[in-house]
Amino acid sequence: MRGVENRTTIEGEGIVITIRVFGQTLQASVEDPEIQCEAMSPMSVRDLFQAHPERLGGLLPFLNKGELMVTINQRVSTLESLVRDGDVVKLTHQFNPSYDGGLWQNP
Repeated sequence: MRGVENRTTIEGEGIVITIRVFGQTLQASVEDPEIQCEAMSPMSVRDLFQAHPERLGGLLPFLNKGELMVTINQRVSTLESLVRDGDVVKLTHQFNPSYDGGLWQNP
């Protein structure tokens, strides 16, 4: 019983975000097409990439060239959109910016 009294459980600290990577081009850049990331508070998608370079670093060239289409919870989003606890971020490769997403279908 003494050990139980001294145990501290930390609940409610941090958030978990799921990132799903679609398409062969992007999937070749990461180890796993579904990535769980933790953060201390809501943050932008761009900040999430910068906070987890070991897991998301392979996607940075696509991010820097503006070739990522981002959806959060099935809504088209931007790299500046905030992600919160339990959100699902889907990343797809948009390689022809002349389409401006007009012909793009999100998987």
